Amino acid sequence: MLATAPREFDGPGDEWSPESLLVAAVASCFILTFRAVARAAKIEWTHLQCEVTGALERLEGSTQFTHVLTNARLTIPTTTLAESCEAALRKAEQGCLVTNSLRATSELRTEILHEGPRIAIAE
Repeated sequence: MLATAPREFDGPGDEWSPESLLVAAVASCFILTFRAVARAAKIEWTHLQCEVTGALERLEGSTQFTHVLTNARLTIPTTTLAESCEAALRKAEQGCLVTNSLRATSELRTEILHEGPRIAIAE
């Protein structure tokens, strides 16, 4: 697989770049770590959406990631405690190998939604 430069570095912007692959690796690692944490804690959940953005800055003569923001939206059954899920999400962020390997600061923003009742509509 080949990667191209991102639009910000005069690339086409419509293909994977090393920068986008790194951000995708953070998202994948976070999700996999959360799955393991939730399984160990026996937390029931139905859906996890994760979006990660990275800030690039020029420091000490080189361009580097300085901040990584993970936005996690977790959907849980009404019987699952949101507090337990929040703790599991935080533990997943702290345990993410990829994020821990970066010099960049890391931030996690969470949103926990309970599943709503399903209503059947007759036609």
